[in-house]
Amino acid sequence: MAKLDNKKFMVCCANGAGSSLMMKMTLQKVLTKYGIKPGALHHCSLSEGKSAAPGYDIVLCARNFAKMFDDAAKKGTTVIGLKNIMSAPEMEQAMKDAGLLD
Repeated sequence: MAKLDNKKFMVCCANGAGSSLMMKMTLQKVLTKYGIKPGALHHCSLSEGKSAAPGYDIVLCARNFAKMFDDAAKKGTTVIGLKNIMSAPEMEQAMKDAGLLD
C-alpha cells in the first residue's frame, strides 16, 4: 500500500481529547493491517483541524462535521466523514470507497 506511505493523516473530534485519540488508534489499526507507514498521524479538535487540514493529505471526522473541511477538500485534501468514528470496519470501508485502500 505504498501509495499511502508517508501521507499525513489527521483525525478530528469536537474537543480534540478522548474521541479523536480513540479515532487515531482505530486509524492506526487500519493502517497497520494494510502495512501503511504514515508520514504523520495527528488528532485534534475541530477548531484546530479546520485551519490545519490543508496541510494534511487525509482528514477523518464524524460525518456531521465533514462539511467544515470543504475548503481543504478544494485544495486537494481527502475528507472522510464517518457515522461511527470508533468503527475500524467502517473506517476501512470508507477509505476503500474514497479510493485510498484496495
